[in-house]
Amino acid sequence: MDFEEYDFEEYRPMLLGLAYRLLGSMWDAEDVVQEAWLRWQATDHAEIREPRAFLVTVVSRLALDQLRSARVRRESYVGPWLPEPVATAEAGPLDTAELRDTVSYATLHLMERLSPPERAVFVLREAFELPYDQIAEIVGCSLSNARQLHHRASARLAQGRDRFQPTSEEHAELLLKFVSAASGGDLGALTDLLHEDVVAWNDGGGKVRAALRPILGREKVAAFVGGLVSRYDFGRTELVEVNGHPAVLTSVAGNEQLVAIEIRDGRIHSLYGLLNPDKLSRVRTA
Repeated sequence: MDFEEYDFEEYRPMLLGLAYRLLGSMWDAEDVVQEAWLRWQATDHAEIREPRAFLVTVVSRLALDQLRSARVRRESYVGPWLPEPVATAEAGPLDTAELRDTVSYATLHLMERLSPPERAVFVLREAFELPYDQIAEIVGCSLSNARQLHHRASARLAQGRDRFQPTSEEHAELLLKFVSAASGGDLGALTDLLHEDVVAWNDGGGKVRAALRPILGREKVAAFVGGLVSRYDFGRTELVEVNGHPAVLTSVAGNEQLVAIEIRDGRIHSLYGLLNPDKLSRVRTA
């Protein structure tokens, strides 16, 4: 391995983590990082004073371009589009609370509400702590606009997140209680675990049968889950670590499924069911 390749490989996990946060897809993130590698090879390294800054800029701009086209593709997606979950070990460095928070499944899903520039500014500022002048240069906006984009993105995401995040143990405990209540057909216990404003999202991608619209409200979500359990056989459930938090890997009628949750006020506020097989390859080894 020559020096140029070694230099790039040193930054690869960080760059993958950056691109994944921007795109919500590790498949797309890997494509972006590979393209960045090709550009790195084609650049005169004598002109690069700060390799990290150079590579962050290249990856961010490539991801922004891809995110804009991806949003168009996702409009024709069959049913709700959910981010691709990844085993925590594949999510890149999680050395800070901000890095861990911005890769959480609930946050990735919430970031789908943001415009591409808002998402880029938020990720670069929150997770990677870049100064606003560098962010403005990357995104192609003024310094004041970069600050405004960050403020707007932060405000929009704060509306959908609980200020008091549960510990990993509390997260796992609530998730396992949900699985136990559901598998046991205890509709009362199941309903008690759900926030009154709970939303259930299911992503089959047109490849596996799944609800084509979000299911809203405690009673409807409890009835939906109860109906699934009564109609289909569920396989062995396994607790896995995905996007920095516990999730459950199971099978429904022979189809693999990942179940992840977001918690608010001590109850399940969002329920994510990933059934699209194309999105599950990176959690099987979680």
